[in-house]
Amino acid sequence: MPNAPSHRASAAAQSAALHHVLRVGAKAGQPDTLFEAVEAALAEVVGHKLFTVLQVHSADEVERLYTNMPQDYPVKGRKRMGPTPWGKHVLDGQEPYLGRNAEDIRWAFPDHELIESLGCRSTLNIPVLWNGRTLGTVNMLHEEDYYQDADIEVATPLVQALVPALS
Repeated sequence: MPNAPSHRASAAAQSAALHHVLRVGAKAGQPDTLFEAVEAALAEVVGHKLFTVLQVHSADEVERLYTNMPQDYPVKGRKRMGPTPWGKHVLDGQEPYLGRNAEDIRWAFPDHELIESLGCRSTLNIPVLWNGRTLGTVNMLHEEDYYQDADIEVATPLVQALVPALS
């Protein structure tokens, strides 16, 4: 198992990360300031190589609002994800998706070759939900078998802090 900080981070560290993110949300420079704070907090308590925030624009189209790898995944890039099995699960079903290996990446993403070329073979995708709607998703990718079920519980409160940025 790779050296994942994730749920091994203490409850106090997780609480401090959430507290910091919520304080940043009140500052000027939104939404980028909040995106950066959520990325940093999730890097600390869960970990990732690739991190993106997608906003849902229609029943099947999402737009990338934030990325830590703009050279490979530029901001404002749009793609159709709604009519895919992943879209049905995450966007329509409002459920997190945990992909543990390259086969799971290939199932979920049409750009799996680029993802794999970046050394990413597992994914954790968590929907940002508000008032019964899916506003977007936070997508973290890392090496194979990096993410575990417990990471969903650790990441979800930090992800939900993005509601105002995606509303």
